[in-house]
Amino acid sequence: MDSDRKYRQPGYMDIDRDSKPVREGPRPQGPRPPIDITGPRLPRLVQHVAAARCFNCSTPLPPGVDFSGNCPKCNAELHCCKQCSHFEPSTRFQCLKPIPARIPVKDKTNDCALFTPRVTVAREGTSSSAPPVAPPVNAGPPAPRNADDARNAFDRLFKKS
Repeated sequence: MDSDRKYRQPGYMDIDRDSKPVREGPRPQGPRPPIDITGPRLPRLVQHVAAARCFNCSTPLPPGVDFSGNCPKCNAELHCCKQCSHFEPSTRFQCLKPIPARIPVKDKTNDCALFTPRVTVAREGTSSSAPPVAPPVNAGPPAPRNADDARNAFDRLFKKS
């Protein structure tokens, strides 16, 4: 039988088909623990922050900002199509709402009655209530200043005692 096989590794053809499959080990008896449907627990949850941002400079706008005014940082006009949540460049008149006429300049103030400010949800990497963590004072030896310092530190690390 070895002569008609291309490879010499044992495979599924070597098993007698009439025999029962071999199990790796006995299955544990008794009830199984329930499956946790909530998934793994995260050690620290990331805060989500919902804020309106300027379409021009992406600066978060303070809560309660007057959208009939201008951006406090770049002075861009806020009551415009690009700041609206219905603005979509791929749709007719570049708006998701049915408007009667196209507004030609999208970044200038207009009098659209359907204007709603675009609010984005972002993840905040650090908690704003936690104070910033200062590096430890004695974190270890200082960083080497030149190649000789690095070589001496390496030699001290691996010297024989």
